[in-house]
Amino acid sequence: MSELGYPGILSSMPKRNRLLLARSLKSLILLVVLSPELLLLGTSLQLQDNAYDGLLFAIHPRVSEDHNLVPKIMGMISEASSYLFNATKRRVYFGNVKILIPDTWKAHNYSQAKWESYEKANIIIADWYRKWRDDPYTLQYRGCGEEGQYIHLTPNFLLNDNLTAIYGPRGRVFVHEWAHLRWGVFDEYNNEKPFYMAGRNQVKVTRCSSDLTSIFVCEKNICTQENCIIHNLFKEGCMFLHNNTQNATASIMYMQSLSSVVEFCNASTHNQEAPNLQNQLCSLRSTWDVIMDSADFRKSLPLDDAAALPPPPTFSLLQTGDRVICLVLDVSGKMAEADRLLRLHQAAEFYLLQVVEIHTYVGIVSFGSKGLVRALPRQIRNHKDRRQLSSALPTTVIANAGVDICSGLRMGLQVIESLHGNAYGSVIILATSGGDGDISNCLSIMINSGSTIHTIALGPFVAKNLEELPTLTGGLKFFASDRASSNSLIDAFSRISSGTGDIFRQPVQLDSTGEIIDIHQYVRRTVTIDGGLGNDTVFLVMWQTSGPPDIVLQDPSGKKYFTEDFNTNPGLRSSYLRIPETAKTGPWTCLLNNTHSSRQALRMAVSSSASDDAQPPITVTARVNEAVTHFPHPVIIYADVKQGFHPVLEANVTAVIEPEMGEPVRLELFDDGAGADIIKNDGIYSRYFFSFTVNGRYSLKVHVCQENHSRRLPNSTPGSHAMYVPGYIVNGNIQMNAPKKSTGDGDIQVQKWGFNRTTSGGSFSVLGAPTGTHLDVFPPCRIINLEAIRKEEEIILFWTAPGDDFDQGQESSLFNVSSSVWAASYEIRVSKSLQKIRDDFRNALLVNISKLTPQPAGSRETFVFTLALLTKQRQQQLDGETGEGNSIYLAVRALDEAFLTGPVSNIVQAALFVPRNTSSVTAREFLILRGVVTAVGLIATICLIILVAHCTLSRKKKSRKKDNRTKLL
Repeated sequence: MSELGYPGILSSMPKRNRLLLARSLKSLILLVVLSPELLLLGTSLQLQDNAYDGLLFAIHPRVSEDHNLVPKIMGMISEASSYLFNATKRRVYFGNVKILIPDTWKAHNYSQAKWESYEKANIIIADWYRKWRDDPYTLQYRGCGEEGQYIHLTPNFLLNDNLTAIYGPRGRVFVHEWAHLRWGVFDEYNNEKPFYMAGRNQVKVTRCSSDLTSIFVCEKNICTQENCIIHNLFKEGCMFLHNNTQNATASIMYMQSLSSVVEFCNASTHNQEAPNLQNQLCSLRSTWDVIMDSADFRKSLPLDDAAALPPPPTFSLLQTGDRVICLVLDVSGKMAEADRLLRLHQAAEFYLLQVVEIHTYVGIVSFGSKGLVRALPRQIRNHKDRRQLSSALPTTVIANAGVDICSGLRMGLQVIESLHGNAYGSVIILATSGGDGDISNCLSIMINSGSTIHTIALGPFVAKNLEELPTLTGGLKFFASDRASSNSLIDAFSRISSGTGDIFRQPVQLDSTGEIIDIHQYVRRTVTIDGGLGNDTVFLVMWQTSGPPDIVLQDPSGKKYFTEDFNTNPGLRSSYLRIPETAKTGPWTCLLNNTHSSRQALRMAVSSSASDDAQPPITVTARVNEAVTHFPHPVIIYADVKQGFHPVLEANVTAVIEPEMGEPVRLELFDDGAGADIIKNDGIYSRYFFSFTVNGRYSLKVHVCQENHSRRLPNSTPGSHAMYVPGYIVNGNIQMNAPKKSTGDGDIQVQKWGFNRTTSGGSFSVLGAPTGTHLDVFPPCRIINLEAIRKEEEIILFWTAPGDDFDQGQESSLFNVSSSVWAASYEIRVSKSLQKIRDDFRNALLVNISKLTPQPAGSRETFVFTLALLTKQRQQQLDGETGEGNSIYLAVRALDEAFLTGPVSNIVQAALFVPRNTSSVTAREFLILRGVVTAVGLIATICLIILVAHCTLSRKKKSRKKDNRTKLL
């Protein structure tokens, strides 16, 4: 957008898109004119006048009530604010901070929460399940300079003062994590590569800055690096400890626990050679450079008064009240198209019967040209309440009726306010197909209400400014296409949870699928109910025409359920079966046979709830990096798969992306640390998506499954986290901290069965996608996992192959252009100067890679580099470059068939092996040899002189003895 400018974009847009964009901008301008401060409400955290306001802490409902916890949070933030203010050169500090108290704690004089919820919190306070871990960490899976998801602190970290010796003062630790969360910088240490070889085979510690002093320790005794590092590997029992007293002031992203460390590494102190994530993902830029490029610092200047201190943070204690939800459902004439109202009824009933939590108040409103109350808020206490609410759902449309979205929203607010007099903490679920509904007339009212609004757009012609409601109130946005086999409405309602974070009280969607089935054909689906689930298990079957299919459902023991065992509603075209008691663990197989006289769409959904409070169920959270993208920029799809807070590895993850018009696209996601996935084995599965067939909304759904084998969970803490300091050198003495507790797989209950999960990732919008034939505009993605290993005189390079287009290829011509599934070629360059290969890659020395054939996207590439791959002239150029010792630096980038080049990879360092030339002797070697020969000659001469002297003296002695004998005779 910044390159083309608004006029260029508008002129290239179709007329419909220009009108929709203009309407959206008109609505937003009206909002600012009416009340500029309203823009701050739904988004919560804002930087205003150098202060971060609206920072939200949330305590998990399963954390035991402790009156010391809140004061500890306050003390940490007060300390962090001053530390942050000084570390950012007097630019930012913490202002108002909100602490959300769970409803499981006793009610005190707390303010009532509005939009705030556990799932929206910037910092969550929660225990690890079944594992005693206290590492503070930030869930961070976007790129350099991009915000993270949340900071996770345990109650024990806040309450146990002994942990400050390990992590440092809590305020300093929080600033370390805040830099991850807010500014997208990464750790400057590396537990997997704690040291590296530099210069003339010199061992250096992976750290920033290099001015920090440390000592090698072997078996708790001070030793030399030769005793600790053997063949480039740490000897068991060895480590390096830092002196607790330092002169270096950086860096906070390395070791904020040191009292001297008060700054982030900047251009002058940054260690570009260190093999850490900051260098790998941020192209060797210092953390301070990345921070200074953030939106926060582009609009914030240091405070003028050099002597002034920032005001202390203020705190607001909030607690959620009763959960109140109102369904606001469109019944205008357009809802008669493509069975929209029928499918909405099916999904809303499933939500009321299965998804919404116990003790929740639910009301129902329908609207066409005006709003109508169908049910006042009713508390769900049992299944009877659920049934009575579902009976109030609308079943018919109002013929020829227009749509007034604001009338429905206002009526929904009245229904909610009838319960307690306000709408604070409530939720509105708005489902509409209205293309003419102008929400600008009620936007400010809805934002001021304190209600979170989730929107579901049905069909391709819904008002494009509809998404402003969830954006400004912290809600979710969904899109449901008109495809008969689409289950998007079921997926949307299943995704909307209470927001408390208590996964034990929320149903888990196991499967959701739909297919067009020919007459007398069937579809078979196997769903695994894994350990920890089985309560309130429901199988829902829906069909397109008048009669249900033949249903055969078989449990893991072989017991079968048939169509007559299901509760069938012919008018709603749905049947459901609730498994009594706890469903058996293992694979359940469902067979649906189309007995109708014509082909039809058959759909199925399965959900279940936790059956074991000690074992959290596996959950999946799907999202995209941008709510709106402009062609040719791709979106990145993420799926976070975890059990409790433990990442789940080696799962099969598939995204299904459905446009407004046309067939859905399936895309496999990976957790391999390549392409869009920045960190390997963190449980975040990622991929670029750019198959934009039309402009408009796209829905996202993610399927996750794992076959029948033991589930592997990682040992390490996920995300970016503060260093666990093993000890210090204090006044020359070793002072060890308590060893880090083992987190091996033996502590984790592994399952021998697999699992299935399905979740909605909401919707996103695409603008500016061309129609018809166009040139290839998608380059290969950046290689982010280049590695180098030296083996004798060879340097072996490894990396993951990108695709012709980002991290994939296009085997089918979605864009009427042909492209392969791999990059066309690579460009590898080498230099002795790190700055040269970083800043001037195109002029670094080119390596001959004629024998390297690119592999398909996602494959492991291997290339062996030797000096022989450089021409003699280039070898001389390399020899003439200035550098430290025999170190060289290499980087690679990929090119596609259209000669589009990807970004330069991360840079790797290797020690160059220089073979000895036996036919000639260097000047230095000659001097050494001449010295040795001279020394040997001198020694031989001295020995000869001593020998001659000794012989002479011996002869004289003999001569004297002979003379004496003669005289005696």
